[in-house]
Amino acid sequence: MDSNDIEKERGITILAKNTSVMYNGIKINIVDTPGHADFGGEVERVLKMVDGVLLLVDAFEGAMPQTREVLKKSLALNLKPIVVINKIDRPGARPEKVLDEVLDLFIELGANDEQLDFPVIYASAKNGIAKLNLNDEAVDIKPIFETIINSIEPPKCSIEGTAQMLVSNIEYDEYLGRIAVGRIERGIIKSGMPITICKSDKNIQGKVAKLFTYSGLKKIEVEEAEAGDIVELSGIADVNIGDTICDTNNPEKIPFVDIDEPTVSMTFSVNNGPLAGKEGEFVTSRHIRDRLFKELERNVSLRVKETDTPDSFEVSGRGELHLSVLIETMRREGFELLVSRPRVIIKEIDGVKSEPIERLIVNVPDESIGTVIEKLGKRKAEMVNMEPAEIGHTKIEFKIPARGLIGYRTEFLTDTKGTGTMNSVFDGYEPFKGDIMARTRGVIVAFEAGTSITYGLYNAQERGDLFIGPGVEVYEGMIVGINARNEDISINVCKEKHLTNTRASGSDDALRLVPPIQLSLEKAIEFIADDELVEITPKNLRLRKKILDSKTRERLVARAKKQ
Repeated sequence: MDSNDIEKERGITILAKNTSVMYNGIKINIVDTPGHADFGGEVERVLKMVDGVLLLVDAFEGAMPQTREVLKKSLALNLKPIVVINKIDRPGARPEKVLDEVLDLFIELGANDEQLDFPVIYASAKNGIAKLNLNDEAVDIKPIFETIINSIEPPKCSIEGTAQMLVSNIEYDEYLGRIAVGRIERGIIKSGMPITICKSDKNIQGKVAKLFTYSGLKKIEVEEAEAGDIVELSGIADVNIGDTICDTNNPEKIPFVDIDEPTVSMTFSVNNGPLAGKEGEFVTSRHIRDRLFKELERNVSLRVKETDTPDSFEVSGRGELHLSVLIETMRREGFELLVSRPRVIIKEIDGVKSEPIERLIVNVPDESIGTVIEKLGKRKAEMVNMEPAEIGHTKIEFKIPARGLIGYRTEFLTDTKGTGTMNSVFDGYEPFKGDIMARTRGVIVAFEAGTSITYGLYNAQERGDLFIGPGVEVYEGMIVGINARNEDISINVCKEKHLTNTRASGSDDALRLVPPIQLSLEKAIEFIADDELVEITPKNLRLRKKILDSKTRERLVARAKKQ
């Protein structure tokens, strides 16, 4: 059901999506929610549309931190769980042990006796099979539908009474405009009927222009829909998530679920570099402001705040991934902007300075355990649990300040030779843990504007690792590599070799450059320091210093050392 390009590329669900299936004359509405904690806002609001949950757990990896977060929310709403242990055909699968882990997780989250008595289905989605016992023969996925019908109560909705529907999602169509998505809680909604939209502070009048329901992965237009149906309706320009659509004779608002607060913020600002406006279509502060406030209408866990300067905005979200997906989406739409290093949101709780803490689970090769524990220890991580995973690997659980994870992922992949995995989820606020060691290496900064030359880059690569190759347009203050030492250095990467009449044997052999490091958007955002920015355009990602002039930077560094 993952439909947009970023979801397909990353293999993750970002936006919640609806579908429905007819089975033996019974309509089963299905809502696919993201698993990643950064998109928890999507989960919280769609849980109001459902009566039960299918908890999908990998038979090899077991319960992940995201599993914990989504399950916690659904148990709190008293939704009936069905556990589906998937990928039972995978080499190394351990379904019985995973079932024990899931049971422990239910107990840890305070599930009641009824919730603990959950049905279990063993499945292989890839092969299209499901069974209730591991020893059974499996031919299709009918056991899943049978279990849903037998275990989950039909919606407690009444067709009698006046129409009422909570808006849980917003979609946009070029021809129909804003489309409200939600489950009808009471009565019948008909195409063309007048309605009242109950907002938090006022009621407004409207009319249903078109009404859609789901059939498989398609939307079909219908004349009317009744209580229990998940529908889309168009015709209301000023409708938002959390509003209630009611019959005009009985406007009655449904309370909306509380959305968790953001934990990380970044500054989005207008690109003011020398190459600004050359690659993007939308480059002004008005373009960026309008796009961010439009995103607020459907991204309920996002916050946008205007700053003292008109060309900068403080954007807060659930995590780096949450914000980087927004940045990548804007980039593909033709936006050009600068973004700062992520900062955690510090709060004062009962007079104590507190910071967000993440629950981190890493799966590392045994030979890397010491390095990973040492590096995380320096970032104020506290080990909670350690147990063997598959052969040659160990699973370790930590509690770590969210700011300790910023910039660590790249280091982690290097330390585990690319074979380690890490997953984290927000755990709560705890008293401030003190200073955390920042990046230990400085950067190589371009000394002047021009086009990078092999000769200049060859001299620069002796001082560290490069981010660019030859033939790249650079400007003064642009970061072109990472220094081997812990201070920044300025190098002229546009320097050409002076021509002379002398020719010595071997001196004119081709200069060999090491292939440059390719930084993804997430890696670039994690890498930069507080005095650096990522310049984002539809065609390029560039790292740069906030202050481009090298003389001004040197003066500020000298002044800071004196203090």
